[in-house]
Amino acid sequence: MPEYAANTMALTLYHHPFSRAAGVVWTLEELGVPYELTFVDFAKGEHKSPAHLARNPMGKIPVLVDGDQVVTEGAAIALYLADRYAAGRLAPALDDPRRGTYMRWILFAPSVIEPGALAKLNGWAAKPSQAGWGDYEAMLATIDRALSAGEYLLGEQFSMADVVFGGTLGYMRRFKMLPASPAVVAYTDRLAERPAHRRADARNAEIVKERGLG
Repeated sequence: MPEYAANTMALTLYHHPFSRAAGVVWTLEELGVPYELTFVDFAKGEHKSPAHLARNPMGKIPVLVDGDQVVTEGAAIALYLADRYAAGRLAPALDDPRRGTYMRWILFAPSVIEPGALAKLNGWAAKPSQAGWGDYEAMLATIDRALSAGEYLLGEQFSMADVVFGGTLGYMRRFKMLPASPAVVAYTDRLAERPAHRRADARNAEIVKERGLG
């Protein structure tokens, strides 16, 4: 664990194991800093309570609280945490040219993969030139091309981009929301073996059991 971790105030993640917040647990486990999970009970409407709406007017999670700082949106949380707590380890330095590739694939996941997959599954009609996610087949080819750099998106170095991009692919592979090419299968299998990924899965599964959500 990093030397500063012992003196760091615990981060708080507003969380439900059946939400995008579940993936942020992996982000936190990779950091190696103290954190706490605050369960948001959807059944009781806690995500629409005045207290939660003050944190996120969208009434959604994940929501991360770091002291006085509130961050929402999974990719934004990942970018924030990597820069603040793992710069040079999980995030390329500001003057590292690879930072462009790193940010490219982090943002590709929520802005292209997620809406592109949902559009295909739901039969949403949109011209590729007008939709932000473009052409579906081109998206799939781009995913495979991104994975051709090496074991990870930055080649041999694992980064927070793999957590966001790889986490999105892993989720969609699990629920058959995207066709899993050999490259996607090998990549997501490799990520699933990371100790932090395993700890995150165990933490989410523990909450499912504790809360009787299974």
